[in-house]
Amino acid sequence: MFISSAYAQAATGASTQDTLLSMLPLVLMFVVLYFVMIRPQMRKAKEHKLMVEALAKGDEVVTAGGFLGKVTKIGEAYIGVELASDVEVQMQRSAVVQVLPKGTIK
Repeated sequence: MFISSAYAQAATGASTQDTLLSMLPLVLMFVVLYFVMIRPQMRKAKEHKLMVEALAKGDEVVTAGGFLGKVTKIGEAYIGVELASDVEVQMQRSAVVQVLPKGTIK
């Protein structure tokens, strides 16, 4: 009475070409994201890793906390950095953000 009869329509299967065309924008967005964000970040991480591995005694560095200092001891995971005369701290190698040219710190 109040409920009308529902008639099923003949279902037509979506073609493979329509499915691929609907996925194309998603694939294109991922490709653009890879080249704009992911690839440069991986390159920057690789450069930082090479810089940290190449640290040597006497290098002048900037730490993640903003301190300037001279590397005095090199360990496998930690380095000793002299911040001022008679002030030496130990920190993780990965905390080094930048290696400065020699003679920058006076």
